[in-house]
Amino acid sequence: MYKQLTSLQNPFIKEIVLLKEKSRNRKKSGRFVLEGLREIQLAAEGNYEIEKILYCEAICSTTHLQELIAALDTSVEIIEVSKDVYQKIAYRETTEGVLAIVKAKNHHLSEIKFLRKSPLILIAEAPEKPGNIGALLRTADAANIDAVFIANPKTDLYNPNIIRSSVGCLFTTQVATGTTDEILDYLKENKIHSYAAALKDDSEPYQDQDFTKPTAIVVGTEATGLSDTWLQEATKKIIIPMRGKIDSMNVSVAAAIVVFEACRQRGF
Repeated sequence: MYKQLTSLQNPFIKEIVLLKEKSRNRKKSGRFVLEGLREIQLAAEGNYEIEKILYCEAICSTTHLQELIAALDTSVEIIEVSKDVYQKIAYRETTEGVLAIVKAKNHHLSEIKFLRKSPLILIAEAPEKPGNIGALLRTADAANIDAVFIANPKTDLYNPNIIRSSVGCLFTTQVATGTTDEILDYLKENKIHSYAAALKDDSEPYQDQDFTKPTAIVVGTEATGLSDTWLQEATKKIIIPMRGKIDSMNVSVAAAIVVFEACRQRGF
Protein backbone atom coordinates (compact mmCIF):
# COMPACT_ATOMS: atom_id res chain seq x y z
CA MET A 1 0.00 0.00 0.00
CA TYR A 2 1.27 3.46 -0.93
CA LYS A 3 1.16 6.38 1.49
CA GLN A 4 1.99 10.06 1.09
CA LEU A 5 3.88 12.36 3.45
CA THR A 6 4.26 16.08 2.83
CA SER A 7 4.76 17.60 6.28
CA LEU A 8 8.24 18.33 7.60
CA GLN A 9 6.78 18.11 11.11
CA ASN A 10 5.58 14.53 10.74
CA PRO A 11 6.99 12.47 13.67
CA PHE A 12 8.14 9.72 11.29
CA ILE A 13 10.14 12.23 9.23
CA LYS A 14 11.78 13.51 12.41
CA GLU A 15 12.62 9.91 13.32
CA ILE A 16 14.31 9.37 9.95
CA VAL A 17 16.40 12.51 10.42
CA LEU A 18 17.62 11.18 13.78
CA LEU A 19 18.44 7.79 12.24
CA LYS A 20 20.46 9.56 9.58
CA GLU A 21 22.34 11.82 11.97
CA LYS A 22 22.69 9.96 15.28
CA SER A 23 24.54 6.70 15.83
CA ARG A 24 22.78 6.14 19.16
CA ASN A 25 19.39 6.26 17.44
CA ARG A 26 20.52 3.70 14.88
CA LYS A 27 21.80 1.40 17.62
CA LYS A 28 18.72 1.82 19.79
CA SER A 29 16.25 1.12 16.97
CA GLY A 30 18.37 -1.43 15.11
CA ARG A 31 17.65 0.40 11.85
CA PHE A 32 19.40 2.74 9.46
CA VAL A 33 18.69 4.95 6.46
CA LEU A 34 19.95 3.81 3.08
CA GLU A 35 19.95 5.98 -0.04
CA GLY A 36 20.21 5.10 -3.71
CA LEU A 37 18.84 2.43 -6.00
CA ARG A 38 22.09 0.49 -6.29
CA GLU A 39 22.73 0.51 -2.56
CA ILE A 40 19.18 -0.67 -1.75
CA GLN A 41 19.44 -3.43 -4.36
CA LEU A 42 22.78 -4.58 -2.94
CA ALA A 43 21.35 -4.60 0.59
CA ALA A 44 18.41 -6.71 -0.55
CA GLU A 45 20.76 -9.13 -2.32
CA GLY A 46 22.78 -9.29 0.90
CA ASN A 47 19.68 -10.48 2.77
CA TYR A 48 19.06 -7.25 4.63
CA GLU A 49 15.46 -6.69 5.63
CA ILE A 50 14.08 -3.65 3.80
CA GLU A 51 11.20 -2.29 5.88
CA LYS A 52 10.16 0.88 4.04
CA ILE A 53 10.86 2.62 0.75
CA LEU A 54 10.47 6.40 0.55
CA TYR A 55 10.59 8.09 -2.83
CA CYS A 56 10.12 11.53 -4.33
CA GLU A 57 8.30 11.37 -7.65
CA ALA A 58 9.78 14.71 -8.73
CA ILE A 59 13.32 13.30 -8.51
CA CYS A 60 13.31 9.54 -9.04
CA SER A 61 12.92 7.51 -12.20
CA THR A 62 9.53 5.80 -12.14
CA THR A 63 10.84 2.90 -14.21
CA HIS A 64 13.78 2.24 -11.89
CA LEU A 65 11.57 2.60 -8.84
CA GLN A 66 9.07 0.05 -10.13
CA GLU A 67 11.89 -2.37 -10.94
CA LEU A 68 13.22 -2.00 -7.40
CA ILE A 69 9.81 -2.48 -5.78
CA ALA A 70 9.12 -5.54 -7.92
CA ALA A 71 12.34 -7.15 -6.66
CA LEU A 72 11.52 -6.58 -2.99
CA ASP A 73 9.26 -8.45 -0.61
CA THR A 74 5.60 -7.49 -0.98
CA SER A 75 5.46 -6.56 2.72
CA VAL A 76 7.72 -3.53 2.18
CA GLU A 77 5.83 -0.30 2.88
CA ILE A 78 6.04 2.24 0.04
CA ILE A 79 5.77 5.93 0.95
CA GLU A 80 5.75 8.90 -1.42
CA VAL A 81 7.20 12.11 0.02
CA SER A 82 7.28 15.69 -1.21
CA LYS A 83 10.49 17.23 -2.54
CA ASP A 84 10.89 19.34 0.61
CA VAL A 85 10.55 16.29 2.82
CA TYR A 86 12.95 14.25 0.72
CA GLN A 87 15.61 16.95 0.82
CA LYS A 88 15.32 17.02 4.61
CA ILE A 89 15.74 13.27 5.07
CA ALA A 90 18.28 12.66 2.29
CA TYR A 91 21.99 12.67 3.11
CA ARG A 92 23.56 13.17 -0.30
CA GLU A 93 23.27 16.32 -2.38
CA THR A 94 23.13 14.32 -5.60
CA THR A 95 20.54 11.63 -5.09
CA GLU A 96 18.15 9.45 -7.03
CA GLY A 97 15.07 10.31 -5.03
CA VAL A 98 14.82 6.93 -3.28
CA LEU A 99 15.79 5.84 0.21
CA ALA A 100 14.97 2.94 2.49
CA ILE A 101 14.63 2.15 6.17
CA VAL A 102 16.60 -1.05 6.70
CA LYS A 103 17.01 -3.40 9.64
CA ALA A 104 20.62 -3.70 10.78
CA LYS A 105 22.45 -7.00 11.18
CA ASN A 106 24.24 -7.99 14.38
CA HIS A 107 27.69 -8.64 12.81
CA HIS A 108 28.67 -11.24 15.39
CA LEU A 109 31.68 -13.41 14.57
CA SER A 110 29.44 -16.44 15.05
CA GLU A 111 27.41 -15.39 12.00
CA ILE A 112 30.35 -15.75 9.60
CA LYS A 113 30.08 -18.66 7.17
CA PHE A 114 33.03 -19.63 4.97
CA LEU A 115 32.38 -21.08 1.52
CA ARG A 116 36.06 -21.77 0.88
CA LYS A 117 38.15 -24.36 2.74
CA SER A 118 40.96 -21.80 2.89
CA PRO A 119 39.31 -18.47 3.73
CA LEU A 120 40.85 -15.06 3.08
CA ILE A 121 39.96 -12.34 5.59
CA LEU A 122 40.84 -8.67 5.92
CA ILE A 123 41.05 -7.35 9.49
CA ALA A 124 41.19 -3.66 10.39
CA GLU A 125 42.01 -2.66 13.95
CA ALA A 126 40.17 0.37 15.34
CA PRO A 127 39.64 2.23 12.05
CA GLU A 128 38.12 5.67 12.61
CA LYS A 129 37.85 7.37 9.23
CA PRO A 130 34.64 6.39 7.40
CA GLY A 131 36.36 6.95 4.05
CA ASN A 132 39.07 4.41 4.87
CA ILE A 133 36.52 1.87 6.11
CA GLY A 134 34.51 2.32 2.93
CA ALA A 135 37.62 1.87 0.80
CA LEU A 136 38.55 -1.31 2.67
CA LEU A 137 35.07 -2.69 2.01
CA ARG A 138 35.40 -1.84 -1.68
CA THR A 139 38.70 -3.74 -1.78
CA ALA A 140 37.05 -6.71 -0.09
CA ASP A 141 34.28 -6.74 -2.68
CA ALA A 142 36.65 -6.26 -5.62
CA ALA A 143 38.79 -9.18 -4.48
CA ASN A 144 35.77 -11.30 -3.47
CA ILE A 145 37.35 -12.24 -0.16
CA ASP A 146 35.48 -14.18 2.49
CA ALA A 147 35.00 -11.56 5.19
CA VAL A 148 36.06 -8.30 6.77
CA PHE A 149 36.56 -8.12 10.54
CA ILE A 150 36.63 -4.79 12.39
CA ALA A 151 38.50 -5.07 15.70
CA ASN A 152 37.57 -2.57 18.41
CA PRO A 153 35.36 -0.50 16.09
CA LYS A 154 35.37 3.24 16.67
CA THR A 155 32.69 4.08 14.11
CA ASP A 156 29.14 2.85 13.59
CA LEU A 157 29.12 0.61 10.50
CA TYR A 158 25.88 2.22 9.33
CA ASN A 159 27.33 5.72 9.39
CA PRO A 160 26.09 7.28 6.11
CA ASN A 161 29.67 8.20 5.19
CA ILE A 162 30.76 4.55 5.38
CA ILE A 163 27.85 3.43 3.24
CA ARG A 164 28.49 6.18 0.71
CA SER A 165 32.26 5.65 0.50
CA SER A 166 31.81 1.87 0.22
CA VAL A 167 29.34 2.41 -2.68
CA GLY A 168 27.20 -0.29 -1.10
CA CYS A 169 30.02 -2.81 -0.56
CA LEU A 170 29.10 -2.94 3.12
CA PHE A 171 26.31 -5.25 1.92
CA THR A 172 28.28 -7.43 -0.51
CA THR A 173 30.86 -8.93 1.87
CA GLN A 174 30.43 -10.59 5.25
CA VAL A 175 31.39 -8.12 7.98
CA ALA A 176 31.92 -8.93 11.64
CA THR A 177 32.98 -6.84 14.61
CA GLY A 178 34.57 -7.77 17.92
CA THR A 179 37.32 -6.98 20.37
CA THR A 180 40.91 -7.79 19.49
CA ASP A 181 40.85 -10.72 21.94
CA GLU A 182 37.59 -12.08 20.50
CA ILE A 183 38.92 -11.96 16.95
CA LEU A 184 42.28 -13.48 17.90
CA ASP A 185 40.46 -16.33 19.65
CA TYR A 186 38.34 -16.80 16.52
CA LEU A 187 41.44 -17.01 14.32
CA LYS A 188 43.02 -19.59 16.63
CA GLU A 189 39.86 -21.70 16.82
CA ASN A 190 39.57 -21.72 13.04
CA LYS A 191 43.32 -22.20 12.44
CA ILE A 192 43.64 -19.01 10.42
CA HIS A 193 47.13 -17.52 10.03
CA SER A 194 47.44 -13.77 10.60
CA TYR A 195 49.81 -11.44 8.75
CA ALA A 196 50.21 -8.05 10.41
CA ALA A 197 51.21 -5.13 8.21
CA ALA A 198 53.81 -3.23 10.24
CA LEU A 199 56.90 -1.06 9.84
CA LYS A 200 59.14 -3.22 12.02
CA ASP A 201 62.73 -4.41 11.67
CA ASP A 202 61.62 -8.05 11.62
CA SER A 203 58.81 -7.54 9.09
CA GLU A 204 59.16 -9.63 5.93
CA PRO A 205 58.24 -8.61 2.35
CA TYR A 206 54.57 -9.38 1.73
CA GLN A 207 55.25 -11.02 -1.64
CA ASP A 208 57.43 -13.69 0.01
CA GLN A 209 54.56 -15.08 2.10
CA ASP A 210 52.28 -18.04 1.41
CA PHE A 211 48.75 -16.68 1.41
CA THR A 212 47.15 -19.84 0.01
CA LYS A 213 46.48 -21.27 3.46
CA PRO A 214 43.70 -19.85 5.68
CA THR A 215 44.79 -16.23 5.91
CA ALA A 216 43.93 -13.01 7.70
CA ILE A 217 45.62 -9.82 6.56
CA VAL A 218 45.67 -7.34 9.43
CA VAL A 219 46.04 -3.56 9.10
CA GLY A 220 46.03 -0.78 11.65
CA THR A 221 45.44 2.94 11.57
CA GLU A 222 47.73 5.24 9.63
CA ALA A 223 48.42 7.29 12.75
CA THR A 224 49.45 4.56 15.21
CA GLY A 225 49.58 1.29 13.29
CA LEU A 226 48.70 -1.99 14.96
CA SER A 227 48.63 -2.52 18.71
CA ASP A 228 51.30 -4.61 20.41
CA THR A 229 48.79 -7.43 20.90
CA TRP A 230 48.33 -7.91 17.16
CA LEU A 231 52.06 -7.65 16.52
CA GLN A 232 52.85 -10.24 19.19
CA GLU A 233 50.11 -12.67 18.16
CA ALA A 234 50.63 -12.46 14.39
CA THR A 235 51.90 -15.47 12.49
CA LYS A 236 54.24 -13.02 10.75
CA LYS A 237 54.72 -9.29 10.40
CA ILE A 238 54.81 -8.13 6.80
CA ILE A 239 55.83 -5.00 4.94
CA ILE A 240 55.38 -3.53 1.48
CA PRO A 241 58.84 -2.39 0.33
CA MET A 242 58.81 1.34 -0.42
CA ARG A 243 60.74 2.54 -3.49
CA GLY A 244 60.47 6.28 -2.91
CA LYS A 245 61.17 8.76 -0.13
CA ILE A 246 58.29 7.94 2.24
CA ASP A 247 57.94 4.79 4.33
CA SER A 248 54.18 4.15 4.21
CA MET A 249 50.97 4.63 2.26
CA ASN A 250 47.23 4.95 2.83
CA VAL A 251 45.90 1.97 4.79
CA SER A 252 43.27 1.06 2.18
CA VAL A 253 45.88 1.14 -0.60
CA ALA A 254 48.28 -1.02 1.40
CA ALA A 255 45.51 -3.49 2.21
CA ALA A 256 44.52 -3.73 -1.46
CA ILE A 257 48.09 -4.51 -2.53
CA VAL A 258 48.42 -7.40 -0.07
CA VAL A 259 44.90 -8.71 -0.63
CA PHE A 260 45.35 -8.89 -4.37
CA GLU A 261 48.70 -10.63 -3.96
CA ALA A 262 46.84 -13.25 -1.92
CA CYS A 263 44.24 -13.50 -4.70
CA ARG A 264 47.00 -13.89 -7.32
CA GLN A 265 48.54 -16.75 -5.35
CA ARG A 266 45.14 -18.41 -5.08
CA GLY A 267 44.39 -18.02 -8.78
CA PHE A 268 41.33 -15.79 -8.43
